[in-house]
This record gives sequence, C-alpha cells and structure tokens, in this order.
Amino acid sequence: MADRDSGMEAGAFFAGVLIGGLVGAATALLMAPSAGDETRRKLGERSETFRDRASDAMEDARERAETTVIDARRKAESIVADARRKAETIVTDAKERIGKKNAAEADVTVV
Repeated sequence: MADRDSGMEAGAFFAGVLIGGLVGAATALLMAPSAGDETRRKLGERSETFRDRASDAMEDARERAETTVIDARRKAESIVADARRKAETIVTDAKERIGKKNAAEADVTVV
C-alpha cells in the first residue's frame, strides 16, 4: 500500500511540475515584449517542449512504480513462503509431541 501511495505521490508531483512549467512559460511569453504571432509561436514551442518533458517524466515515474510493485510482490511472496515453512514445522513438531505423549500414556496404562 505504501508503495502504491509513493507512486501516486510521484505522479502528483510530476503533474504539478507540468502545470507549473506551462503556466510559467505562458506567463513569461505573454509578458515579454514581442509580436502576437511570435508570442503564439514561442508559446506553442514551449508548451510542446514541456509536454514532451512531462511525458518522459511520467513514463519514468510509471516504470519506477512498476518496479516497486514487482519488488514488493516478490518480498510478499518470500514472506508468505517463509511463514508457510515455519507453520509446517510447527505442525510437524506438534504432531510428534502429541504422538510421543500418547505413546508415553499408553505405556503408563499398560503397566
């Protein structure tokens, strides 16, 4: 669950970076003294650049989140397998002790 939250936090962070970058670029271009056509062209170029960067960042975040999920799944499977082995050992030991106790009681009642 924590791994999934981490992936969501990374996604939210990159979304914030994208939105902030776009707003900042638009503001800078609109405030700069240049012709309207040139401003629109620059704004288009900048937004395309930021979109590409954001897309790359989101892909990287997705890959890291997938890796984190895979690692967490492997760890969970290892923990479950270890717990299963320990439980089987406990059950086997308990059966042996019960068998020995029953054998000891049978010896006492025969005598």
